[in-house]
Amino acid sequence: MNICVFMSAADLDERYTVPAREFAGLIGRGGHTLVWGGSESGLMKVVADGVQEAGGRLVGVSVEFLHHVARENADEMVIAADLAERKAQLLLRSDAVVVMVGGTGTLDEATEILELKKHGLHAKPVVLLNAAGFYDGLKLQFQRMDAEGFLPLPLSDLVFFAENGAEAMAYLEENA
Repeated sequence: MNICVFMSAADLDERYTVPAREFAGLIGRGGHTLVWGGSESGLMKVVADGVQEAGGRLVGVSVEFLHHVARENADEMVIAADLAERKAQLLLRSDAVVVMVGGTGTLDEATEILELKKHGLHAKPVVLLNAAGFYDGLKLQFQRMDAEGFLPLPLSDLVFFAENGAEAMAYLEENA
C-alpha cells in the first residue's frame, strides 16, 4: 500500500516524534511505501528514516522552492512546480492518507483531501493521527459540523481519528 503522510517539517519533541517513529516502523515492516513531502528535515525526516530503516520504500513529492531540502536517497523524488501540484501528486500516488501533527501547511493539506473526499473525488481512507491529543480541538469541530448538518456524509465516512500508529495502520489495512 502507498501511504501518503502529511506532516510537519519542523523539529518537534518526543510527544510527536515517538508516535511518528512507531507508525513509520509499521509502514516499513508492512512492506508499504511512504508517499510524503520529500523533506529531509523535522518530522518528515524522522518518518522517512523510520520507514527506510524498517525496509519500506520512499516516494517524495517536493516542490520547486524547497528542492534544496529534498531527501537525496529516496527511492523516487518528484519535484512539483507549486504546492497545488504537490498535493495533487501526493494524492494521485497514494492508496490512503494519514495526517500527522503539523502547522498551517498540514492543515491545508488535510482540509483539501477531506473536501475532495466529501465531494466524491476520491474514496481513499483518511486518518488523523491524534498524537498527544494534538487534533482534539479539530475532532470536536468536525463532530459539531456533523451534528449540525454541515457534512453531506457521516463524519465516520470522511475521516478516522486514531490515537496511535497501530490503530491507524489497522484502519488503513481494513479500509484501503
